[in-house]
Amino acid sequence: QVQLVESGGGLVQAGGSLRLSCAASGRTFSSYGMGWFRRAPGKEREFVAAINWSISNTWYADFVKGRFTISRDNAKNTAYLQMNSLKPEDTAVYYCAASSMLTRPTMGRGYDYWGQGTQVTVSS
Repeated sequence: QVQLVESGGGLVQAGGSLRLSCAASGRTFSSYGMGWFRRAPGKEREFVAAINWSISNTWYADFVKGRFTISRDNAKNTAYLQMNSLKPEDTAVYYCAASSMLTRPTMGRGYDYWGQGTQVTVSS
């Protein structure tokens, strides 16, 4: 089992920045690929970013490229999502997820464990 706890969400004005953290406990964090997804009110969950266990590959949704950066610190068992130039349409609950295989990093069903989510609200 892997337990994931997100933090760092909050209210920010458009153009501002937030850094989300995902702290993992349980089995070896460094062996899992990590992803971030979000769900906006009235919308389906969507992929945001992913990173493999060795930090050699990252994936991003087109709508966050150049604004968001995913990273991880295996020594701290933590993954991060740095979000810059935030827009009101980025408002959502953000979830981190862990995948033992990461064969489909942009697909939610490819992940084995999920956190409870953290709310991000961007005001205009």
